[in-house]
Amino acid sequence: MFKLISFVPVWVLLTVSCLAQTPSWSDDLLNRYDRYRESAIQDRRFKHAEMEPLILSLARKPGFEVRERGQSIEGRPIYVVRYGTGPVKVLLWSQMHGDESTATMALFDLFKFLQGNDEFNNLRALFREQLSLYFIPMLNPDGAELYQRRNAIDIDINRDALRLQTPEGALLKKIRDEIDADWGFNLHDQSKYNAVGPTSGEATFSFLAPAFDSAKSVNEKRKNAMQMVVVLNRWLQQYIPGQVARFDDAFEPRAFGDNMQRWGTRTILIECGGLEGDPEKQKIRKLHFNLLLVAFESIARQSYETYSIQSYQDLFYNDRHLMDLLIRDARLVENGKSYIVDLGFNRNENPYNSSRNYYYQSMISDIGDLSTSNAYEELGASGYTLEPGKLYPTVLTGLSSLKQMNFSDLHRQGYTDVRVQSVPNKSDVDELPFRLYSAKAKAPDNAIRLGENPSFFLVKGGKRAYVVVNGFLYKVE
Repeated sequence: MFKLISFVPVWVLLTVSCLAQTPSWSDDLLNRYDRYRESAIQDRRFKHAEMEPLILSLARKPGFEVRERGQSIEGRPIYVVRYGTGPVKVLLWSQMHGDESTATMALFDLFKFLQGNDEFNNLRALFREQLSLYFIPMLNPDGAELYQRRNAIDIDINRDALRLQTPEGALLKKIRDEIDADWGFNLHDQSKYNAVGPTSGEATFSFLAPAFDSAKSVNEKRKNAMQMVVVLNRWLQQYIPGQVARFDDAFEPRAFGDNMQRWGTRTILIECGGLEGDPEKQKIRKLHFNLLLVAFESIARQSYETYSIQSYQDLFYNDRHLMDLLIRDARLVENGKSYIVDLGFNRNENPYNSSRNYYYQSMISDIGDLSTSNAYEELGASGYTLEPGKLYPTVLTGLSSLKQMNFSDLHRQGYTDVRVQSVPNKSDVDELPFRLYSAKAKAPDNAIRLGENPSFFLVKGGKRAYVVVNGFLYKVE
């Protein structure tokens, strides 16, 4: 495949070069991350039934308190986990949106770390003595069950901070008020197609110190939240330079982050985006785990107070101009006329097996001049002509018979689509360099059109050099 090399802004390089590697323990902790990774959670699409035993087991661990504080609309328990007895109260909630699970994975890694007994005991002692940490993992268990954003009655919990009609939202407000949280961490996932401003860098993390009014006023507590973002960005730049952005700061009067700030809790939004080669967000999970520990130490030591909010203001905003695949400057022939076009593909996840798994179904997300866009994978196709793939004339018995054939020979002959007597599960073929159809299916026209998912070749000098199938790019050889 063809790796996109991200452009790193000069201001990021200058920032990284001028900063000490802080905190001193972070590299050691990252190197020992496997000690603390919760092995019961291996990918993004876990459910409440898999998570609940892990939470309940914490009740038997020294230093932890676990309480069921409410239930979702469909009756799934919502738990609060407490660690530490310090004077500063920190509230963290994850999976307010059911399909945004990266932070939940990181929280369970964090729970394993807090149970540890090793060279990081001084850090644990600092947290226990200075902080009272309150965690709400999976605030929206009904949404997680279907791996969907909204709750069981299709309300976005993050737009229920005023009416408090959802039991999940009402519970979050109740807990915040009971503990009078000093700090709040609103943990989310964002689209992998967000980039850092005009650069080609993925917005792997985006932060926000939400506004508490439409004027975007900055009081002392919002200033503290901005300073915390500077701390977190400074740490991340050591590991993913040029891949941190700022989330849109427009005031949203219904949102929890904005209202938490208004209610007096220093609130930080953390959004996890995309990272090349990390579709299940396990590398992001590892960074997120460590990132939260950096935040806790900064709160406990009040080190955030030394940072200027100008560094927060200097962060680029998210800019959604990334795609999965971008083919630049290809020649499209229509009705005897030639056009130079760029083609952008996005790979959509289609769930199956009760949303535990998914397969890809791609589409052309944009076509034309895409010079302001970037992608995780790019190909400069100047001099190449787009040629629609053909349907193989013989109906095969199934996937096994196709796998016995020479793929390169079929591609060199211009075939991208195959009919089979027994169509396999889409999950088995979504990254196969052929599209499979039933025995009676008509030949697809593979037209290059917006919203379609054509199979085609890139041809130069009469040679089919590349093939695109289901939004994946392959060399014919």
